[in-house]
Amino acid sequence: MTADSSPDRRFERALASLRGLSVGDALGSQFFVPSNYPLLKRRELPAGPWQWTDDTEMACSVLAVLAHHDRIDQDALALSFAQHHDFDRGYGPAVNRMLRLIREGGDWRELAAALFKGQGSWGNGAAMRIAPLGAWYADDPEQATHQAEISSYTTHQHREAVVGAMAVAAAAAIAADPAGPPTPESLLDGVIALVPRSAVGAGLRRARDMLDYGDANTVAAVLGSGRRTSAHDTVPFALWSAARGLGDFERVFWTTAQVGGDVDTTCAIAGGVVASTAAGAPPEDWLRQTEELPGWVPDGRA
Repeated sequence: MTADSSPDRRFERALASLRGLSVGDALGSQFFVPSNYPLLKRRELPAGPWQWTDDTEMACSVLAVLAHHDRIDQDALALSFAQHHDFDRGYGPAVNRMLRLIREGGDWRELAAALFKGQGSWGNGAAMRIAPLGAWYADDPEQATHQAEISSYTTHQHREAVVGAMAVAAAAAIAADPAGPPTPESLLDGVIALVPRSAVGAGLRRARDMLDYGDANTVAAVLGSGRRTSAHDTVPFALWSAARGLGDFERVFWTTAQVGGDVDTTCAIAGGVVASTAAGAPPEDWLRQTEELPGWVPDGRA
């Protein structure tokens, strides 16, 4: 085992990704407030503190389960989601109900499978929380996609939601490669090679073809910006933005946020991927203005 694949190093990378995810989520959520729209156009920060949403709360459970089990244990993850579920963090109504029923003793397998008339949810919830898992598996992107798939099924069982989570985990794993960050092209090529054919995959191929586009609004008009909160309307643009700005969290945040849509989620995804790299940490003053992670999140591997 190399130093970069040691349990402690894996945890450090995943925690760094979680912090980036939380900043993207918390700051992005501020731009749902109409009075802050002019600030977004000017790329000015709103007053803090910035509170994070369900994106971060669920990502905290992902890290907690990895820290305890060294892999995704579906039962432990579903239980953590349910036990730490805060109704006021912006969860969708279907997930609110499902997590309440799990707390009351319901079987997550039956509840997740029954969503949306048995199709399962194709929302972006499984993708929004998963970047820290990718950072954990930086030495093994294939395992990152496998574990992301397993994690998705606890809440999102539609194929597109599952592939969206796999794509984000793969991106974070490739970005955090101990050998050094990839080029934008190699990042998206690597993700495309690791995910099955799907609407998400088709969006990623379009994103790869648009890496030389400078206008984020044009790209978002093609790829989507999460306005429909579906995985295939969210993940390709978030990864396009992250790929173009690895090592520059601030640039990636403003590029992602300026197009609107599901801003907290697209910025959580992009922020978690970028913060997986050593040079991609959020600015210190942004971290200070972001609500602290909950006390139940492990701060080490003891």
